Amino acid sequence: MRLHIIAVGFGRGTPEAALTENFVGRSSQMGKRMGIPAVLCEEIAVSKDRDVKKRKADEAERLEKRVPDGAHIILLDAKGKGMTSEDFAEMLGALRDAGTKDLAFVIGGPDGLAPLPRKRAGRSLAFGPQTWPHLLVRAMLSEQIYRALTILAGHPYHRA
Repeated sequence: MRLHIIAVGFGRGTPEAALTENFVGRSSQMGKRMGIPAVLCEEIAVSKDRDVKKRKADEAERLEKRVPDGAHIILLDAKGKGMTSEDFAEMLGALRDAGTKDLAFVIGGPDGLAPLPRKRAGRSLAFGPQTWPHLLVRAMLSEQIYRALTILAGHPYHRA
């Protein structure tokens, strides 16, 4: 199962991007031994439309184009449901074991995320009720992916 983090906004040169790259790299290495051959992070530009609704719709349209056909989609949204790290690992393992080819995590821009026009999300995930900076959400998600893989592998990184 390939994991895709697809997000609005560019993080090049930021501390958050460095942290994301670190955990994506660690996840890619660990995942190769666990039926997860790739962990990819893709970015699209923030829409320049002046109207918020149009801006979110434009971003959703472009995000959707990056989601592989047939992918299981998880939206990152403050209104989503929270999960423990163990539950997150269990979900990843179950999707992998069920033969899911691609799992796409979709992160909106500064104004939030409109529904993807033609693709339906499997769930909406929140990292608590707070609103987090979108670059930080990428770093947090990439760390949770790495943590989930270590849980599935029985690695001592997760000490709960």
